[in-house]
This record gives sequence, structure tokens and C-alpha cells, in this order.
Amino acid sequence: MPRKPPAPPSYEADCAPEGDAHRDDIDPVTRALCDRVRALRRERGWSLAELSTACGVSRSMLSQIERAEVNPTLAVAHRIAQAFGTPLSRLIDAPAGPRIQTVRGNDRSCLFRSDRHCRIRTLSPLAMEKEVEFYELVLRSGAALRSEAHFRGARELLTVQAGKMRVTADNDSTELKPGDSAHYPADTPHVIENLGESEAKAYLVVLYT
Repeated sequence: MPRKPPAPPSYEADCAPEGDAHRDDIDPVTRALCDRVRALRRERGWSLAELSTACGVSRSMLSQIERAEVNPTLAVAHRIAQAFGTPLSRLIDAPAGPRIQTVRGNDRSCLFRSDRHCRIRTLSPLAMEKEVEFYELVLRSGAALRSEAHFRGARELLTVQAGKMRVTADNDSTELKPGDSAHYPADTPHVIENLGESEAKAYLVVLYT
């Protein structure tokens, strides 16, 4: 991408305040980018005016970026990265988060469904991009979870913890007791039923391939 001509100099203060961004709603990726721009500029001993000349982004905009007052576009971030002679990925990589993600048992945001017939609670992190989904399934007596076909190639693995269940996929079915598991195609209509007189509980894994 060709660089644009440098922006004309302005008469704003040639500095950016120390410390964290003023905005509380800024996302981690943007915060990391803003902090990285300021750190790289200071590593090189550049003023805001010098960085502005090198990348063609106004000194006012650079000052706002370093204070995390604006969310720079991809094009602006690319020009800044070019000025530093660094890959764009070095600017936008967010700090690594914790390696252990926890889903709390009392976190109501994880309830996928909860009514008088059925309760489904996700046990996999909500924001995780995944090919595997993990759920806790509770069916009241006589209730059934009826599902339309999922994506092609999808499969499910159901393990019963309490009660008695029946799984039907297409024209095949099997009955499960505590400790039993069933692995079946989920890219066809399928049903999970509670056959007992009390609540039944199981763990469900959905696999997308």
C-alpha cells in the first residue's frame, strides 16, 4: 500500500500522557495497540511530530491513539506499523489472557435454555471460537429435547449422569442409564427423551467437523 504524503505539522503539544487509557469501555485489542504505538515511539526516541511525518497520520490523531481516545482504522494502524518497520500483527496482538477459563455454576449468562421442561447450561466459554460445544442437560419427567439437523457432519456425544433417557436419530434409538453414553449423528433430526418419573441429567458434547 503506498504511503500518503506526510500531514502538515500542527501546533499541539508534542506529548501523550502516561498511564492507562481514559476510556473504560475500550476492548483489549485496541488497548494493546494504543499502548504498543506509544512504546515503540519512545523506544526509537521519536516525537509525535516525527512519527507523524513518517506515517502520514496527523499528530493530533496519534496523540489520541496513544491516549486510547480513538479506535484507529486498519488502514491507519497499517501506516503506523510501516513507519516503525514492523508487522501490523505486532501492533494488534492483544496480551495473552489467562490459560484457564472458568465457567461458574451460578453464572446465569451460561443458561442456554431454562423452562419447566428442560434446562441446558453451556459448560464451554461463551466467547470461544470452537468446533466442540459442551453442555449440561436436565430434562423433567416426560420431557424431550427435539432438535433439527445441525451442520453437515455434526455429531453428538451424550453421557447420562442420572435418570433414564432415550436417544433417537433418524430411525435408530437407544436407551441409556446412568454411566451410559451414546454417540450419534446430529446432522439429522434427533430427540433426547426422559423416560423416567424423576428428573434426568446428562452431559452433551456437540462436535462440528
